[in-house]
Amino acid sequence: MLYTNINSQYTTKIRYFRRLLRIYLQKKNMESVIETENLSKNECYEMLHQQWAHLYDHNCPWYSNFSNAAALIKNIFDFWWVGFYVIEKDMLVLGPFQGPIACTQIAKNKGVCGAAWMQEKSIVVPNVHLFEGHIACSSASNSEIVIPIKSQKTGAIWGVLDLDSEHLNHFDEIDRLELEKFCASLGQLI
Repeated sequence: MLYTNINSQYTTKIRYFRRLLRIYLQKKNMESVIETENLSKNECYEMLHQQWAHLYDHNCPWYSNFSNAAALIKNIFDFWWVGFYVIEKDMLVLGPFQGPIACTQIAKNKGVCGAAWMQEKSIVVPNVHLFEGHIACSSASNSEIVIPIKSQKTGAIWGVLDLDSEHLNHFDEIDRLELEKFCASLGQLI
């Protein structure tokens, strides 16, 4: 209980300091701030797709593009954790991400990421504490969505996009559909 309260206080402080930093940088014209507070979820996804269409670069390696993809999702939605796991030698291995430290390797059919890879389908988990075999990289994570990424060249699963939220029931059918669309565009790069 004490650990959860500390984590909650820590999260609140981080969000507060992020807002202060955004205001400061905006005043100094040092960063273009993505303002989404007054947008609907659908409008945020529309923004994601539009910005991604102009952001990705076919001349850069996958990890450069995926790093920007994670940052873009994090900046628009401010999820607790946004990242990619890439299949290497029958394991999901941590790729580019935004958020607190993460598990570095996940076996097939282990946790939500491994299950999405094994089943080759997206998985939405309203409460990770009720998901059998959930891998708790962070005790602050309460809900999760994982989207497999298929290589457009081979048609095989290449990796997964993993999003965690500190809120229960954070992800829904809109998230699943829009993130599947987003991951289809990522599949063009690999």
